[in-house]
Amino acid sequence: MAVLPASLHVDLSLLRAAAGANSATLASEDEFKNRFPDCETGAMPPFGNLYGIPVFADESLSRDKEIAFNAGSHRELLRLAWDDFKKLAEPRIAKFATGRMGSIAA
Repeated sequence: MAVLPASLHVDLSLLRAAAGANSATLASEDEFKNRFPDCETGAMPPFGNLYGIPVFADESLSRDKEIAFNAGSHRELLRLAWDDFKKLAEPRIAKFATGRMGSIAA
């Protein structure tokens, strides 16, 4: 599970390297929704560790005091101190996020 700011994108080659994996691809919601049976599809919280999924957090998040995320539904948002999230999710912190693609030139 990759956790990063919503304003950024995952660089799959950087994530692959951080995970020590041979490959990295984005999974569709249909491919992983059954791993989170108590959550609405697309509103999974960033606690993959509770579901047997390793968590990777982009290093940019560590510069923020808080992290905000869906709390298992599209109606509830949870804000948590970054330090508390780090203790609970035990993510591997790495640089794998990149700026938005396709920005409009003036």
